[in-house]
Amino acid sequence: MSKRIDVSDLDVFYGDFLAVEGVNMTIEARKATALIGPSGCGKSTFLRTLNRMHEVIPGARVQGKALMDGQDLYGTDVDPVAVRRQVGMVFQRPNPFPTMSIADNVLAGVRLNNRRMSKGDQQDLVEQSLRGANLWNEVKDRLARPGSSLSGGQQQRLCIARAIAVRPQVLLMDEPCSALDPISTLAIEDLIAELKAHYTIVIVTHNMQQAARVSDRTAFFNIAGTGKPGRLIEMDDTSTMFSSPREQATEDYISGRFG
Repeated sequence: MSKRIDVSDLDVFYGDFLAVEGVNMTIEARKATALIGPSGCGKSTFLRTLNRMHEVIPGARVQGKALMDGQDLYGTDVDPVAVRRQVGMVFQRPNPFPTMSIADNVLAGVRLNNRRMSKGDQQDLVEQSLRGANLWNEVKDRLARPGSSLSGGQQQRLCIARAIAVRPQVLLMDEPCSALDPISTLAIEDLIAELKAHYTIVIVTHNMQQAARVSDRTAFFNIAGTGKPGRLIEMDDTSTMFSSPREQATEDYISGRFG
């Protein structure tokens, strides 16, 4: 199911402001890629270009190429909604629909896409998705309760279940553990390790230890100063990035000298 993404010469604009400049990157299928760097360097902005979520902001646009298995995500005949079906997203804070049950939260994306399913198929998909998010055993006896009744870590896993229910090829995660306690964070990290066997995963994180634990590849973004565009400084296997990065700025950031 998972797919590779090739990005070349990608610039991201908000109106006339150049937010991210000249990104060239290959995101490998069935691997976890971590995006690291100081606040404001364009990590989350770049992440959102991979499923065109940045376009919900008026004036946002890109130049350059983003290809998923050879298909241009920004082709003139490509529907952004279709892109988002293939490239799911999990945000910083858990955002289950508060008035929906746990089961209905899982099915929300499927219903939004007008997929007709029998009740039995819906039940099977709910179980399959919750199992995929390592949540089934904790909620199987209370599927009719509101999603908002769960703990923060459970809510984030519910959001992951909702994302994988529509069967995407890629999962984007924008600091998915930043609002969670250490035990819930560990549960999400364990889940990422399992999910990358089936999905291409891209995760933004400010936690260097987390990047080292969960990712196969790491990309370091940086910014020259306020008002300047964010740039990709270097990208390599995570073990290499954390032991012998090529760029001094990367080593300084990873070692905590700035950022």
